[in-house]
Amino acid sequence: MIMSTDAWSLFLLACLMLNIAPGPDLVFVFSRTMSHGKKIGFVASLGVGSGALVHVFAAAFGVSVILATSATAFVMVKYIGAAYLVWLGLKAIFSREGTILRNGTDTKQVNPWTVFRQGVLIDVLNPKVALFFLAFLPQFIAHDASQSSAQIFIQTVILGFIVIAVGFVVETALILTAAPLGAYLRSNPKIALWLDRSFGGMLVFLGAKLASSDQ
Repeated sequence: MIMSTDAWSLFLLACLMLNIAPGPDLVFVFSRTMSHGKKIGFVASLGVGSGALVHVFAAAFGVSVILATSATAFVMVKYIGAAYLVWLGLKAIFSREGTILRNGTDTKQVNPWTVFRQGVLIDVLNPKVALFFLAFLPQFIAHDASQSSAQIFIQTVILGFIVIAVGFVVETALILTAAPLGAYLRSNPKIALWLDRSFGGMLVFLGAKLASSDQ
């Protein structure tokens, strides 16, 4: 895969700008970090990254074209994803004690696998992520008569990995910033509960926004 220095610079800048834009991924990683610390924050980040990887391979295999061309498929996935975000948000809003640590201990033991699975589903059930990879990656892939389908597939996967890697770097910075702040705030039960409700409200808002989005 050969790209000019200018093309690589543009690609990496676009990756950075797209990954720092607020969305369900960042909200989820940030909320899990604030709620349960750095370790769970990284688990959440690996979850959303793994979900994005599903879309990378879907785009490489051409599966994402179905979402781009079929209004029915797009709407089905969109509403399932929106419902999942709203459900996670409502769980946080109406939890009796909240999920955030109180006085240094968990009010509710968190299962890393559960957090990982939630992160995967948040990305997999977001059709906008699928369409993003389908629309964004081909702009940086060399298409000519000498390129085989296997070479195009490999280029797509490599570029997708880079997008996800940049996202992981952004999320790492977020986790390292949020973890000490969360540890400080978690000592106050009222603030902890307020934070939990706030993050829940953000997830509900993002779910509603996804549900109202167009193809």
